[in-house]
Amino acid sequence: MTKKHKILMAVASLILGLVFMFPIWTIDLEAPQYPEGIGMEISIDKIEGKSKQDLQNINGLNHYIGMKPITPESIPELKIMPWIFGFLIVSGLAIAVWGNRTVLLIWIILFVLLAIAGLVDFYLWSYDYGHDLDPNAAIKIPGMTYQPPLIGSKQLLNIKATSLPDIGFYISVVSIVLAGYVFWSSGKK
Repeated sequence: MTKKHKILMAVASLILGLVFMFPIWTIDLEAPQYPEGIGMEISIDKIEGKSKQDLQNINGLNHYIGMKPITPESIPELKIMPWIFGFLIVSGLAIAVWGNRTVLLIWIILFVLLAIAGLVDFYLWSYDYGHDLDPNAAIKIPGMTYQPPLIGSKQLLNIKATSLPDIGFYISVVSIVLAGYVFWSSGKK
C-alpha cells in the first residue's frame, strides 16, 4: 500500500471512534397517549430514551402487554461492543502502519461478519422481547406479538414503531467503504 492508502486506512479506523459518541440505532414510537412521540437510542454501550422519561414510558407501555422491561445493564452486548469497536480501531491502525493488503481483506471480512452478527443479534433480541410475553399481562390478544421491525415501520395495536439506523451505523458504513476502497485501489497495477 502507498502512503496515501495507509493514511486512508488510518482515517477509516479512527472515524470508528465516533461510534462511541453517537447512537447506532433508534426506535421511535407514536401512540395516541404520547402525541409528541417517544423513543430510544441504542448506542454501543447503552440504551437511553430520546427524552429523559422515554425509556421509563416505553417500559410502562410494554408492561401492559407483557413485555419484559428494557434494562440496559442486563444486556451483555452493551458490555462487549465497545471492546469489539476498540479492537477494530486498533487493528485497523496496525494495518495502516504495516500496509498489508491480505490482513486488510481479513479485517474487512471480519468487520462485515461482525456487523451481520450484530444485526442478527438485534433481531433475535427484539424477537424475544416481542414474543416472550407474560401470560398474566393486563392486555392479551391471542396470537398478537409485539416485535418492532428490524428496519422500517410497523403498526403494533395503536402504536406505530419505527426502527432505523442512526449516525453511528452510518459512520461504520463509511469506515468499511473507505477500507474497501483502500483494498481495491491498492491492488490496481
